[in-house]
Amino acid sequence: MENLGERLHFARKKKGYTQDSLAETIGVSRGVIFNLEKNKTTPQTIVVNAICQTLNISKDWLLTGEGEMEDTSHTAQSIRILAELYEVAKDLSEDEQLYLLDMVKALQHRINKGKK
Repeated sequence: MENLGERLHFARKKKGYTQDSLAETIGVSRGVIFNLEKNKTTPQTIVVNAICQTLNISKDWLLTGEGEMEDTSHTAQSIRILAELYEVAKDLSEDEQLYLLDMVKALQHRINKGKK
C-alpha cells in the first residue's frame, strides 16, 4: 500500500466499517473519508487521531506506511478500556456512577497496596 488512501481503505474494510459508519463514528461527513481514501485531501490531525483511535491503528502506519498497522500501545488499550467503561456507566444513575467510581478507586488502592 503506497499511500494514506490505500492504507485507510484497507484498515477500514478490515475493521468492518463502511465509509458512512466510520464517518459517523468520528463525527465527519462521508465525503471526508471518501476524499481521504482517494487522496484528494490532506487529513487534519484531529481526523487522523480519531480514525486511528476508532480503527485501533498506528498513526505512523496510516501516515507513512511504516511499522505495524495495529496499534498495540498501552495508550490505545487504555483508551479502548475507558471507552468501554463509559459505555457501561453512561446509562447508570448518578448514584450508581459514583458507586462504580468508588469501587474502581478501592480496587486501585488494593492493587497499589499489594505492590508495596
